[in-house]
Amino acid sequence: MANQENKHPLEKAAEKEAKRLQKAEENRPTLFAQTTYLGSLALLMVIPAIGGAYFGRWIDSQIAGYSVRWTASFIILDIALGGIYVYFFIKGRD
Repeated sequence: MANQENKHPLEKAAEKEAKRLQKAEENRPTLFAQTTYLGSLALLMVIPAIGGAYFGRWIDSQIAGYSVRWTASFIILDIALGGIYVYFFIKGRD
């Protein structure tokens, strides 16, 4: 214990940083975990866009005449919504 008190503050800080780096290295995610995480991000972005495209196309088919107004609107809206989902998913991980 007395040896710890006699150490220079810079030496104490270096030991603390070394322990932190060692712990970070032990807790590093595997390739499988990283791949799963990226796949989840992709699904959070793509699923709303596909759902919006189908829903918009269905609405457009109910209206007389050729129109893609609702399809395009829902695709754009759901891409923005997917971006918000991804943002909160990443923010929640930290």
